Amino acid sequence: MRKLISAAILAVLSAFACPLWAQRVCPGFSIVIDTPEDQLTLAYNGADSPQEQIAAIDKFVQEHADSKFLPCAYEYYTLAYLKLNQFDKVIEYGEKGLSGDYQDLMLMLNLLKGYVSSGKVSDGAFEVILKAPEEIKQENTPARPPNLGDEEWKKVEEEAATQASEQRAYMEYAFFQLLQRETDGGKRLKLLDEFVKAYPESPNQAQINFNYFIAYKLANNAEKLDEYGEKAVASDPENVVTLNFVADDYASRQTNLDKADEYAKKALELAPNMEKSAGMTDEQFMAQQNQQLGLAHFTLGLVDLQRGAQKHRVAGAIDEFKKAADLLEGNPQLQGRALYYLGYAYEVIYPPRHSSAIEALSKAAELASPWQGEARNLLAKVKAAAK
Repeated sequence: MRKLISAAILAVLSAFACPLWAQRVCPGFSIVIDTPEDQLTLAYNGADSPQEQIAAIDKFVQEHADSKFLPCAYEYYTLAYLKLNQFDKVIEYGEKGLSGDYQDLMLMLNLLKGYVSSGKVSDGAFEVILKAPEEIKQENTPARPPNLGDEEWKKVEEEAATQASEQRAYMEYAFFQLLQRETDGGKRLKLLDEFVKAYPESPNQAQINFNYFIAYKLANNAEKLDEYGEKAVASDPENVVTLNFVADDYASRQTNLDKADEYAKKALELAPNMEKSAGMTDEQFMAQQNQQLGLAHFTLGLVDLQRGAQKHRVAGAIDEFKKAADLLEGNPQLQGRALYYLGYAYEVIYPPRHSSAIEALSKAAELASPWQGEARNLLAKVKAAAK
């Protein structure tokens, strides 16, 4: 990222050098030498630490509270606070900077980085993502300088196109990260519809389909849920997470046990070959892999239970639930569900295995999960039956 330079110096340099297309700070402002804005720029760029940069901005804001340059000062704040990982401050000043008519791509990107890293979400963050394509196009459409040769101009255009592609990629990444934090299915669907219109050429069609599937599940729309479950699998047929989610849904709603069985078995085949994400430790990767294996075994257990319950032939389900409970250790919500169904299956088999059911249900009753209450209720009934 280049430093802000005064307009006079920039004019001199541009006569002798080919422009380099790079992400620009405050592109909507021109800096005049020896003005407070120029002094802030020099102080910010000359500071030895983010704390010194913040002190320089504080001084400018206090002394020039009515300056038209304030949005740029807020942008400087976001840059400095990102270095300090103070994401609430990044959000605060990013929103201040974009609260008026001023639009700036770096400010938009910094605000979203703050949101992604903070674990928070807001309507304003989604608004920034949805309006970003227009700003990306505007800031990455350079004017050709006079006397610039064809070869040099081609390089400038290629650099601008590459940068625009990278910026759109981050906007899409931020969208899917933030969308996961929205719990209302109807709102998710609205956001997805708006995203598809804003990013019609998105390369992330598989993610779009999968997120529509999750949104329709939250919205309890069974018809669309099945449609987008199949679309999600078709657009990314070797994605273990997608296979497990769709298989679990089919099995849980008892709508298509054959598909649930097929997708869960495929997830079991693919999970051992999952690739570790960048920055993930071996321990984190193993936990992720075990979770996917555990989910697949759970679905297979649920399928076997539903197919064999009437004739009490659930030995296969018991084996699958055992494997799931072991693999899901460390995830109380998922393990609690597996243990609950394991205990239930012990009661379905003939003759019932009360002691094994009590052991599994006792563990489930101790875990903080949505199944804790159900486990306690069933445990009490099993204990009464065992007397």
